[in-house]
Amino acid sequence: MFKNYLKTAFRNLTKNKAHSFINIVGLSVGMAVAMLIGLWIWDELSFNKYHQNYDRIAQVMEQSTQNGGVNTEHSIPLPLGGEMRKSYGSNFKHIVMASWVKNHILSIGDKRVSFTGTFMEPEAPAMFSLAMIKGSGDVLHGPSGMLISQSVATALFANADPIGKLVKLDNNASFTVGGVYKDLPRNTTLSDLAFIAPWDYYLTSEEWIKEAKDDWGESAFQMFVQVADNADMASVSAKIRDIKLSHTGPEDRKKYKPAMLLQPMSKWHLYSEFKNGINTGGAIEYVWLFGIIGIFVLLLACINFMNLSTARSEKRAKEVGIRKAVGSLRGQLIVQFFCESLLMAASAFVFSLLLVSLMLPFFNQVAGKQIAIPWGGPLFWVMGIGFTIFTGLVAGSYPALYLSSFQPVKVLKGAFKAGRFAAIPRKVLVVVQFTVSVMLIIGTIVIFKQIQFAKNRPIGYNRAGLINVPAITWDIHNHFNAVRQDLLQSGAISEMAETSSPLTDLENTRGDLDWKEKNPAVAYNFGAVRVTSNYGKTAHWQLVAGRDFSQSPADSSALILNEAAVKYMGLKNPIGEIVQLDDKKTKVIGVVKDMVMESPYEPVRQTVFFLGSYHFDDIVLAINPNTSTHDAISKMEATFKKYSPAIPFSYQFADDAYGKKFSDEERVGKLASFFAVLAIFISCLGLFGMATFMAEQRIKEIGVRKVLGASVLNLWGLLSKEFVALVLISLLIAIPMAHYFMGNWLMHYQYHSAMPWWVFAATGAGAIIITLLTVSYQSIKAALMNPVNSLKTE
Repeated sequence: MFKNYLKTAFRNLTKNKAHSFINIVGLSVGMAVAMLIGLWIWDELSFNKYHQNYDRIAQVMEQSTQNGGVNTEHSIPLPLGGEMRKSYGSNFKHIVMASWVKNHILSIGDKRVSFTGTFMEPEAPAMFSLAMIKGSGDVLHGPSGMLISQSVATALFANADPIGKLVKLDNNASFTVGGVYKDLPRNTTLSDLAFIAPWDYYLTSEEWIKEAKDDWGESAFQMFVQVADNADMASVSAKIRDIKLSHTGPEDRKKYKPAMLLQPMSKWHLYSEFKNGINTGGAIEYVWLFGIIGIFVLLLACINFMNLSTARSEKRAKEVGIRKAVGSLRGQLIVQFFCESLLMAASAFVFSLLLVSLMLPFFNQVAGKQIAIPWGGPLFWVMGIGFTIFTGLVAGSYPALYLSSFQPVKVLKGAFKAGRFAAIPRKVLVVVQFTVSVMLIIGTIVIFKQIQFAKNRPIGYNRAGLINVPAITWDIHNHFNAVRQDLLQSGAISEMAETSSPLTDLENTRGDLDWKEKNPAVAYNFGAVRVTSNYGKTAHWQLVAGRDFSQSPADSSALILNEAAVKYMGLKNPIGEIVQLDDKKTKVIGVVKDMVMESPYEPVRQTVFFLGSYHFDDIVLAINPNTSTHDAISKMEATFKKYSPAIPFSYQFADDAYGKKFSDEERVGKLASFFAVLAIFISCLGLFGMATFMAEQRIKEIGVRKVLGASVLNLWGLLSKEFVALVLISLLIAIPMAHYFMGNWLMHYQYHSAMPWWVFAATGAGAIIITLLTVSYQSIKAALMNPVNSLKTE
């Protein structure tokens, strides 16, 4: 019996080739989109699960009251590690202090490579379950052992055995390679951890770190922990809450109210956002968003199947009538129609696998992923087959139940008519299709408009021609004047300066400023940027009041504020104001326009700029506008190599660094546009099929109208107006819904664009034009047919 069902289903598919092709292509595209989104969601949900102790690992974070709200930071003070072991050691299996992951130069002989890495305590390899390829993870005990990743081992040693070899870090200290671990996968927070250097060395590497050993106010380090097997993460987090509070002075305790908490590894990626001390979510919103999009796109494909199957009901009515007349039960007919839909879904699944294979490289590039189809995974095939059966059942449910309900007496007597109300379900489904498609289009436009709005925001300085070079060693700082003079004479630059933060980031904050009108009961916090005197001339910042820094020794006690700082401090006449900084009195000499150094979607942080003379983290150079960029870079590289021969010359344009701040939104926008195009394609495919059927159904009517004098334009309008009306209804539903949802999305950003009327008007006009283009081919083809051919059988 089942074999007969399959044979009949196959014959029906091959008999109606156009109908079957449209259905299979529509279903396969919908299934391919759902599969891509499913693979992406799986990658997101499995983030950090590479680590065996995933559900027991956490990062210690600090919350404090600042600027009238609660800030949550990853930075913690150095003494916290010892106090945690002393007071709460039994609650943890591992406690690991760490520095920040930064770019460093690793060298062996004349070979030098740049990799990101960190300094960590010895328990890190065991806690993060690093997969050791060679050597041991125990080499971090002591100040001289180092672990490197497989990529670093290949880059430095090729095929040679690296164990026991010496590697120089930042042309400074040398470490013995004691182990090589497998590269961490892309979907882990620590994916860029290319090497781990010993914590014992780090503690003695710089003077400020030595001074921070007993300083509870210097929050500049990281801590990772693994809670004990019998401990509850939330309970342990509550226990350590006041550990810093008990080591804080009465005044700061009252103002800052410091509190510690554990952020589980399971929330690092998808729930990384905190607002006013509350974990508000993060990337999980995009998981939900694309999950919903995937469901709706697949639903569009299923709607096409339902529409085309029910539209052909009159053609299959006699088949149903005869089958029932010779004894077929309704249940058997339902099984028959479900077999057809399942066969079509299976064909679509095979084709969708091909589509996913072809689209995956592009999809990975847009999504910033390294997703692969798990061909060898049993779970993938179980889910794929289940997914196909589910799709087939959903797509075939309405046709099976509808077609099997025809009464044989009426059908065989010729009294069966689909009726004017039979088309209502099809029209509803078309409206649903275009409602979803239009909402996706509006959402995509709003996302890209928001990105462009933020990109066009005044940033308070001129990014054009600015280059940032990380100061990995002291070499350039020690020869700064000579380097600057050589580059100026070569014509490569117009100016250069040193800074503690790159132009596109704000790496340091401080709350120890005092001024005459300061409220002692309020905890203030400022961005702090230490610069050399030519910083303003290099960045071309915009002075609002006062003057810029000079090379006069007197300016070592000078301060420049941005406009946000002036407002924040409540200064009416800031120039000449005395501000206590680093236990030293400084005078405000200038006010500059707010510089967007952090998120382009958020208000500019109140920031102070002051001169310094010790080691800086970055060097900013302004390319001479009269010199080509290529020549300028070549001259910079030669000059930097002259004074720092052991360090490879690496740089980043300020434009590129600023552009990366939009990467998440751009990625979402590109993915949304990709899915919107496919959704429109599926919807148009369905419209094309419906227009084909309608033209066939009304062919005699068209012939009569032509004989009576109807023009091609009249007939085109007759056949197209019904579809345009359905699209107009979908616009009336989609536009208010899109306005509501995208309005809520924009509210996530304090600096956001509006949603002008033209976005909705352009989308509506586009949807109508696409509809007309889709149905016009069949409409005009039908209108141009010779009426003799359609009427001669009457």
